[in-house]
Amino acid sequence: MAAPSAPRPPRPRKEPQPLVIPRSAAEEQRLRLERLMRNPEKTVPIPEKLNEWAPRPPPEFVRDVMGSSAGAGSGEFHVYRHLRRREYQRQDFMDAMAEKQRLDEEFQKKLERNKMVAEEQTAKRRRKRQKLKEKKLQAKKNKLEQKKQEKEPDQSQERGSSEDDEEDSKEEEEKEDDAEEPSFVMGRG
Repeated sequence: MAAPSAPRPPRPRKEPQPLVIPRSAAEEQRLRLERLMRNPEKTVPIPEKLNEWAPRPPPEFVRDVMGSSAGAGSGEFHVYRHLRRREYQRQDFMDAMAEKQRLDEEFQKKLERNKMVAEEQTAKRRRKRQKLKEKKLQAKKNKLEQKKQEKEPDQSQERGSSEDDEEDSKEEEEKEDDAEEPSFVMGRG
């Protein structure tokens, strides 16, 4: 008889989890995440990418060549049928791969075309923004030049104000002579 061992401490009982049936894909994903997050130290199994199925390559050397000569037994038909099925499978696979490659090339060309169109649009909009910027800068420069020109005549006017006064006095004398002219003209304003 074996020696009596010390009694084990009782394991903490896990409460049974209620059975939850997910109603949508989002709820199923939420349940999986909750189960993973219960024990964050546990490693998560990440499945590896499965290799695509590819048919067995044709044999380099065919040993059992069947001819149409007499003597082929009835069992040979099944071998022939199997070889024919495998060859058709291989051809279908090659056709599917060629189609996939063609579609990939078309997709890459389409991506390139879309990228070029987007770059052209961006360049066009950039040029438009630059034109607006230059227009604003030009308007600002013109405005500053106008202000400078307005200030300059004021300064030159002070210098030549005596000349202007003489011209004004001559005009006033001429107006006084034409007393019959009306003081205002209709339609001007």
